[in-house]
Amino acid sequence: MFAFAAQAADCPPSAIASLAKLGPGVRNGVDRGLLWRIERDGRTSWLYGTIHIGRAEWVRPGPTVQKALAQSDTLALEIDARDEATARVMGQPADPALLSRMLSGERARRLDRQNADACVPPGATAKLQPILQVSALAGLVARADGLYPEFGVDETMAVSARNANKPIVALENAADQVKALTGDSEAEEAEQVDAALDELESGKLRGQMKELADVWARSDADRLTRYADWCDCLRTPAEQRLMKRLLDDRNPGLADGIERMHASGKGVFAAVGALHMIGPQGLPALMATRGFTVTPVLTSAQAQTAVPMPALSAPEPAPRAARGGKAVKGQKGQKAQKGAPAAKGAKSSKAAPAAKGAKAPAKAAPRATAAAPKGKVRR
Repeated sequence: MFAFAAQAADCPPSAIASLAKLGPGVRNGVDRGLLWRIERDGRTSWLYGTIHIGRAEWVRPGPTVQKALAQSDTLALEIDARDEATARVMGQPADPALLSRMLSGERARRLDRQNADACVPPGATAKLQPILQVSALAGLVARADGLYPEFGVDETMAVSARNANKPIVALENAADQVKALTGDSEAEEAEQVDAALDELESGKLRGQMKELADVWARSDADRLTRYADWCDCLRTPAEQRLMKRLLDDRNPGLADGIERMHASGKGVFAAVGALHMIGPQGLPALMATRGFTVTPVLTSAQAQTAVPMPALSAPEPAPRAARGGKAVKGQKGQKAQKGAPAAKGAKSSKAAPAAKGAKAPAKAAPRATAAAPKGKVRR
């Protein structure tokens, strides 16, 4: 959600500086991420698992992903970060009384220290909902490892779609994403803020983000499916409730939107967080139960030869969202896409609603059982 320029010599380099280091002949064109083809009624759509942060060298999709996007009529994202309504919701000041109650004493001092460590200018996020303040930090923590929210995969896919004048629609609205993060009570939100600060202070969150990015980059679906075993993020009931809200509870709505667009005659390229793809409640499994034939395309690492690409221009600064993005029928707060300049990226928020991660919306608690598929899953 937020990106800040380096303020001092010991701050991570900015995203633009990271991009500039690549030089004029960027070697790219390597397929990354998780991709499934889904077919029904004689039409093809796609499920693409993303992450809400990325490296400068990932700004252009690989050839398989580019081709799938080009063959689709519409790009569907969780939310369109450049939509004006989305920007208003995410940037809306929180209740001052809530901020006073929740961000005081030692918790406020801990948050201030993390903002200073992340080179966030004093007061830059101070009026936001507390969970969004720590979510912004979650999206910045991996910059030391070359991972930036500006290069989030959702955002780079949106750039590709806009460059091709392809419509972009939102499968969710920003208010629902904020609700998923805040939980059902002030006490629950405070608990999540404390847990996020613990992970930031310990360095655990940075390690999680780097590992997740590495798994995503090599299209390692098997390792991602075992996320709960290695993320060290589902130890407490609070963590388990958060991940259920961020993943299992949202997946049926995402599936509904994709199915509606496909049924209307459109070929859909649905790019959502990769952890929405795993387990019996993941989108490939849900689409199979709805009668789609689901075929893995990129789900295991395969070596590819990178090819020279033309020089890249610097990413355009994000907020002050450009007009664009419309909601799928049944959603509110989104406007029709009219084409906008190129660019969550992030869940994890993202920064994270990143979820993308304040934890990266990237934490999954797959359920143990699933309905028997009505469609076919090809292996």
